[in-house]
Amino acid sequence: MATFVAVVETGSMTAAAERCGISSTMVGNYIRLLEERLGSSLLRRTTRRQNLTAFGAVYFEKCREILSLLDEADRMAEAAQTLPGGTLRVTAPVTYGTESLTPCLADYLLQHPSVDVDLVLTERSVDLTEEKFDAAIRLGTPEPSTLVCRRLGEYRMTLCAAPDYLARRGEPFTPDQLPAHDALAFPYPASSPMHWGRREWRLEGPKGKVAIEMRSRAVMNNTQALRKAAVAGMGIAMLPADLVREDVRTGRLRSLLPDYVLPSRPVYILYHKDRYNSPTLRSFVNFVVTSLGGVSTQMR
Repeated sequence: MATFVAVVETGSMTAAAERCGISSTMVGNYIRLLEERLGSSLLRRTTRRQNLTAFGAVYFEKCREILSLLDEADRMAEAAQTLPGGTLRVTAPVTYGTESLTPCLADYLLQHPSVDVDLVLTERSVDLTEEKFDAAIRLGTPEPSTLVCRRLGEYRMTLCAAPDYLARRGEPFTPDQLPAHDALAFPYPASSPMHWGRREWRLEGPKGKVAIEMRSRAVMNNTQALRKAAVAGMGIAMLPADLVREDVRTGRLRSLLPDYVLPSRPVYILYHKDRYNSPTLRSFVNFVVTSLGGVSTQMR
């Protein structure tokens, strides 16, 4: 059909052959095969020129419409390979996903209006292949695998308490003053690198690393519950910095021991290497790395 259109538009098989990059003989063969398949003549041939038959004129216009639609379909296919679109499935830990990742998603979705995000927040380490996720954000150094891991930064913790609690019990200015206070603890499992957090708090400051054994007045397996308990003045809590940033800014909570830091965990985004060719995944990974910071590495 493309060859037939070229013959009509150029006025000769020789010119059509040049346009299509084939021989004049092949052009003639294509036209003959097309006429045989249609069972009708398309061109009325003379020694000097070729004219369209009545059917050929109608068929020519239809061919141009069809070829135009094919070109449009090709452009759509090409755009699908370069423009993000469709649904992106991502999983992340509950607190990090809520406090750090979710605020970034608004800007990402504004930049990519053809993308929808299915965000699943869970503390469970999901299988990207089995559960059909495009990417996973995880805390701590991932286990060796074939997944690509790009570091997003550090998941930092802070010690904090409500002003009214500190007014009643006094503010600790050194780690050795902490045992006199009520601790609000999270029950980290034994497999967690933060497993020590239930019974002791580890800090590093001017005198190096210290481990302070704490009396847990309340243990809660939800960081939002711990945050509310701290705001209510129940004691001192060790909480993610992102979670309490607004509370500290507004004065609902006060950060303690500014000269000391708590152990942090690295944050990684993981994905399959072969899926990075997808413009949707690539756009998301690059956006998150830029927004949350990080360096790239691949762990095997």
